[in-house]
Amino acid sequence: MWRLGGGRIRTPVVGLRSTSTAAAAVSSCRAVVLPRFGGPEVLEVRPAVSVPDLKPRDVLVRARAVSINPLDLRMRSGYGRSIFEPLLPLILGRDVSGEVAAAGASVSSLVVGQEVFGALHPTAVRGTYADYVVLSEDELTPKPPSVTHVEASAIPFAALTAWRALKSTAQITNGQRLLVLGGGGAVGLAAIQLAVAAGCSVSATCGSQSIERVLAVGAEQAIDYTAEDIEVAIKGQFDAVLDTIGVPETERTGINLLKKGGHYMTLQGETASLADNYGLVIGIPAATAILLKKQLQYRYSHGIEYWWTYMRADTEGLDEIRRLSGAGKLKIPVEKTFSIAEVRKAHEMKEKRIIPGKVVLEVN
Repeated sequence: MWRLGGGRIRTPVVGLRSTSTAAAAVSSCRAVVLPRFGGPEVLEVRPAVSVPDLKPRDVLVRARAVSINPLDLRMRSGYGRSIFEPLLPLILGRDVSGEVAAAGASVSSLVVGQEVFGALHPTAVRGTYADYVVLSEDELTPKPPSVTHVEASAIPFAALTAWRALKSTAQITNGQRLLVLGGGGAVGLAAIQLAVAAGCSVSATCGSQSIERVLAVGAEQAIDYTAEDIEVAIKGQFDAVLDTIGVPETERTGINLLKKGGHYMTLQGETASLADNYGLVIGIPAATAILLKKQLQYRYSHGIEYWWTYMRADTEGLDEIRRLSGAGKLKIPVEKTFSIAEVRKAHEMKEKRIIPGKVVLEVN
């Protein structure tokens, strides 16, 4: 017997049990477990990990594909340990595409057998690297028939991260200008496509290998940051800047290229790192103070709004992501797939940047 993330202890026996919908649900399944922080070698594929009972708004998904996000590699190495270390062992993974296997009593928008895709919150303890995954109803949406499970699994976490920044924070509208610093990654590509769909014009920075890809998804200008001076190459100012890199140089560039009243948003907030270094009691208030200081500083010095942005579930965002992906207007290219049993190899190749693009684990 063992416990996953503080849940109740149970014997990991593969079997079936009935749920509130009278659909059969597994009591345990294969999953990739993180028993301790470290390199790819610490990941363990265990054959019988307990599946929690469904709450009224929960949905049990039979996974067919799950994607690897940069957050997975960082969490495996100890990022967020102040939150997650007491909860070890964990299951990594945020994105999933599959079929509804069972649903809680209050689920009304999804039915057993329906193909769905979605993403968990960054702080979820039981992730998606498993045969069966539990998500809340508002974390899922029907998968378009024109999109494969592999393709669908690459989209939601990155797209919802971009959606929160562009729609919830900056509230971009038709005719505005967006700059994406680091447009070649999954969040950057999603942001470009979401902004184009909203009627915005987009410029983006990226490496030379991503220029064609960035232009292909709708950016009007792609700047090779390794070969050009960004502030010289880019003309005019922007209503919003999404910085997926989040280093001092890109922050300075983004701030300088914003119009007054514009929004600078970075994915690299300091909350988790400060909590890891100083503990939750000191780290969280310190991060809050740093963010507030920067917000006041840039508001008075440049007349702009400064934000740390994170992914969160958003029903409206998921609906739009489903619509755009079904219409072929939102795609995250998948560079390579592995079986879930090859998760160590997949993590190693991503960590060494042997595969720069999106990697997906197929769950057979």
